[in-house]
Amino acid sequence: MIAVFLMFAHVWMVSADEGMWLPSLIQKLNIGTMQGMGLELNAEDIYSINHSSLKDAVVSLDHGSCTGELISAEGLLLTNHHCGFDEIQEHSSVDHDYLTDGFWAKTKKEELPNPGKTVSFLIKIEDVTEKIVAGLTSDMTEEQRDDKIREIASGIKEEALGDSSHYEAQVKPMMSGNRFYLFVYETFRDIRLVGAPPSSIGKFGGDTDNWMWPRHTGDFSMFRVYCNKDGNPADYSEDNVPYHPKYFLPISLNGVKEGDFTMVLGYPGRTSRYKTSYGVEYTMNITNKIRTTVREAKLNILKDYMATSPKARIQYASKYARSSNYYKFSIGQNKGLQSLDVVAQKKAIEDKFTNWINQSEERKTKYGEALSLIKESYSDVDANVAYEYMIEAMLQGPDIFYFAFSAKGLYESLKKKNNEEHIAASALRLKSKLNEFFRDYDAPTDQKVAGALLKLYSENVKEEYCPEFFKTVQQKYKGNFDTYMAKLFSKSVLVDQKKLEAFLDHPNLQTLEKDKLFQVSSQIFETFGKIGDALEAGDEKLLEGRRLFMAGLMEMEQDHKFYPDANSTMRMTYGQVGGYNPRDAVSYRYYTTLLGYIEKEIPGDIEFDVPPRLKKLYDAKDFGPYGDKDGTLHTCFLSNNDITGGNSGSPVINGEGQLVGIAFDGNWEAMSGDIAFEPKLQKCINVDIRFVLWTIDKYAGATNLISEMNIVK
Repeated sequence: MIAVFLMFAHVWMVSADEGMWLPSLIQKLNIGTMQGMGLELNAEDIYSINHSSLKDAVVSLDHGSCTGELISAEGLLLTNHHCGFDEIQEHSSVDHDYLTDGFWAKTKKEELPNPGKTVSFLIKIEDVTEKIVAGLTSDMTEEQRDDKIREIASGIKEEALGDSSHYEAQVKPMMSGNRFYLFVYETFRDIRLVGAPPSSIGKFGGDTDNWMWPRHTGDFSMFRVYCNKDGNPADYSEDNVPYHPKYFLPISLNGVKEGDFTMVLGYPGRTSRYKTSYGVEYTMNITNKIRTTVREAKLNILKDYMATSPKARIQYASKYARSSNYYKFSIGQNKGLQSLDVVAQKKAIEDKFTNWINQSEERKTKYGEALSLIKESYSDVDANVAYEYMIEAMLQGPDIFYFAFSAKGLYESLKKKNNEEHIAASALRLKSKLNEFFRDYDAPTDQKVAGALLKLYSENVKEEYCPEFFKTVQQKYKGNFDTYMAKLFSKSVLVDQKKLEAFLDHPNLQTLEKDKLFQVSSQIFETFGKIGDALEAGDEKLLEGRRLFMAGLMEMEQDHKFYPDANSTMRMTYGQVGGYNPRDAVSYRYYTTLLGYIEKEIPGDIEFDVPPRLKKLYDAKDFGPYGDKDGTLHTCFLSNNDITGGNSGSPVINGEGQLVGIAFDGNWEAMSGDIAFEPKLQKCINVDIRFVLWTIDKYAGATNLISEMNIVK
């Protein structure tokens, strides 16, 4: 019993540095602890709807992909290099290789527009749980419950927005559907690239150093938010002006020391801290196992192509980075979950939960089915394996299948013999996607990816969940997916931009009916729907089981401060600067310096090449005002702030409300953190803001940007 208690306490007892807290609840839940750790601000300074506060300087990029922070009155924005990587890559060419050389706009006219990129400011958060729950009844099915929640939420959003034309609202479920919060945002659509260091700084260490410490990466990029002359969001226009934010962060040159208070505001993507043992086993044995298997095959093919030329490297740089990031994460997460024996910890919680339920008939009635529903939801192993392989090997594997399926609307219009205007509109929608798709597309490479991943699918998924064309491959091609894909690619109009443009100028049904690649993509999505149907009943059980389990936990532990799992809404975390001891006889200091950057140099290596100018500045010890009092230039530092994907680019703020760093990674030893926080090991890796400023000023000479900032010492 003592062992069970200790396991339970380890998982559920929130330490000072654990928790992704809603900023609107800081006054109620956190402010006393934070001030005791060194915070000199009050709750209203962090989150306020009545006056400007820190929340007004922190933004969600692209509706949750990353976080950024405003650092000037002219809308200048900082985020991570990997958060701006897509834009840097899109603006790059062999003649203007911003990935290799970096990019710096010395005037606002030189800043580069990025159609589709957005920045969202949080206006307010409101607890609307009572309004939602008032319309729900205990006899509703999960589907009926969801329908009713959407209906009530729609009215809440409509009331919140009123006559506003440029605000948007979301009602988000929290605590597995036991709590509900309204979020109101203002989203800006004219976001321009201002600056980015070369990848030899911004991506230094590459895949090798990803998720690792010690780290020396200058992982930052800079954008600017633009608006119309009235200060409101607008599409890109030369007439737009820099946005003047309600608040922007002052920047400290004082650095950090061991034990200093740190706060992170950002938009963490997804955590599953309340997942049961059944869910953890599914993540380890199915999701992560399949992801690493499929992505390893894909990454090897992409890497071979990227090595063929500078054009190929630029073309696939972003795709490779996106795929490799969570390939390595999944490997690390499984190792962390195993080493911490998280499944056993979760089972201990479930045992305590069951014992608590059995002490009361009322509890049995309310929560008795919770764990059995969750267990049953994972019971269809074959369909779940098919689902995960379908996502990785087909929908997110080759580029062509998803793209080919986008011709479905045109196909249906032609098949139904719609009027010429309707057909022309469908063709135009597809045509508008061509430049973006083919700019970063190599058909022979995608053909190899398709052949390799379809083979993996066929070897690991039950026949009943295989698309119809698999039979053709087995019967006519002796199971050789490479040969089959080679034939389909050679005859398809969909893999060649010129041929596809010519077809869309005069679309006809016969071409799409004969295009086997189009037909294959349709079969893939039909099969995906079939898999979804097989899992539908289990999904409903999982939703109900999680909701009941979470409600029961909160009732069982009424004195415990529960925080909601991350779901791409603004959260605040707090902690302290400090190193850690990852294993026996190994101790990590909390900061790195430029010396370590130089020591890692491998001349000409894509991950560890050091720019000559950086070496020259280092040799001269030309650190300017950005050097530490110890005479070195600090590059990165560690804190124990609780972060996850989506927090990338988040500001690391000291007790005075000043920017001291930018969060960009977690550490390898704590990859289990999305499921189980480990207070002794879990660290947030941050680029020191002084290294950022040194790179902008001394390395790049972009003093025009430095002059915009409020730098304090």
